[in-house]
Amino acid sequence: MLGLRIGVGARRVGAVLDLVGPAEAADRRAGGFSLGMRQRLALAAALLGDPEVLVLDEPVNGLDPEGIHWLRGFLRSQVAEGRTVLVSGHQPAEVQHTVDQVVIVAGGRLVAAGSLDDLRSRASGRVHVRSPEAGRLTGLLAAAGAMVRPAGPDRLETPPGWAEHIGLLSAEHRIPLFELREDAPDLEEVFFRLTRAADDREPR
Repeated sequence: MLGLRIGVGARRVGAVLDLVGPAEAADRRAGGFSLGMRQRLALAAALLGDPEVLVLDEPVNGLDPEGIHWLRGFLRSQVAEGRTVLVSGHQPAEVQHTVDQVVIVAGGRLVAAGSLDDLRSRASGRVHVRSPEAGRLTGLLAAAGAMVRPAGPDRLETPPGWAEHIGLLSAEHRIPLFELREDAPDLEEVFFRLTRAADDREPR
């Protein structure tokens, strides 16, 4: 019925139903659909007019793991075809598997916007190092301008961005490293860190 209302032919309707999956249920009443099937039907309705921009609100809601996996691939395919896909959601851990660019809004305020890698870099916490010569490495890093914090007998931490320098410095001075890693927060942790930082900057 929706296809008729917006002037879309039966061929296009069939093609879209084949694309999103519920073609076998085309003759059934939507009231009997599962929540996941309704999500797919809504996606089909959004695609009928062949839009350049696809806006989806909580698209994984009601989908089982197989459906979620399918949706991720489907949205990627739509981007590959030249569409812009905007996805809103309250589950950052899931959204991060689908998006390239992120906009974080909290309390009606724009908190951050950029690529996923960009925001992860901005929210990165510390560089963690473990070495039997942590004391000597601390001195070398301090001389290079790093703010070093002891984190145990053979451990130290620095602000983000020092991992590569630590690796080069350790190689140059033959300092063994048992661990060298920089926090790589997922999108959920990025959200909390950046929104907390924004709250801290708000005037009281």
